Amino acid sequence: MPLYEHVFLARQDISQAQVEALTKEYTQVIEDGGGKVGKTEYWGLKTIAFKIKKNRKAHYSLMNIDAPPAAVAEMERRMGLSTDVIRFLTVRVEEHETEPSIQMRKSDRDDRREGERGGFRGGDRGGFRGGDRGGFRGGDRGGGGFRGDRGGGGFRARDEGDRPPRGPRPPRDADTPVANSEED
Repeated sequence: MPLYEHVFLARQDISQAQVEALTKEYTQVIEDGGGKVGKTEYWGLKTIAFKIKKNRKAHYSLMNIDAPPAAVAEMERRMGLSTDVIRFLTVRVEEHETEPSIQMRKSDRDDRREGERGGFRGGDRGGFRGGDRGGFRGGDRGGGGFRGDRGGGGFRARDEGDRPPRGPRPPRDADTPVANSEED
């Protein structure tokens, strides 16, 4: 039988117990269709990139499925009818991963101390705030950034000493016709 990884997003206002009940319900659908669910993971309530059906957050859940395509299609049909499920994705895979998914391993990384990470906060790895690698705000490289008054010049095309400053523009004459290439 083909192997699938299935992830679904449930509404933010239901509880974790209700999400686990949904997982059991859809596991039963797969088993009734002649398949089996190898592993399930609850990834938690996470912020989503954009609103989906007026939800800013969603409960994420993963299911590793070994079932015929008809059983997976029935489960997806029922998820499409459910008001608690806002999105789902089923992907056919060659083999299931035996270790925890990357989302579960990510929580192990988040438990480390803040000082070890660097990244967006600066530190020794740069990031948006500077550091020894530069970033968007300059740093040791003298790279500049978005503001021209911070060393490297940023996006200014030239220094003020290259050309004399422009004088005021001449007034536009409303009576002068504008050349149009279609009339020529």
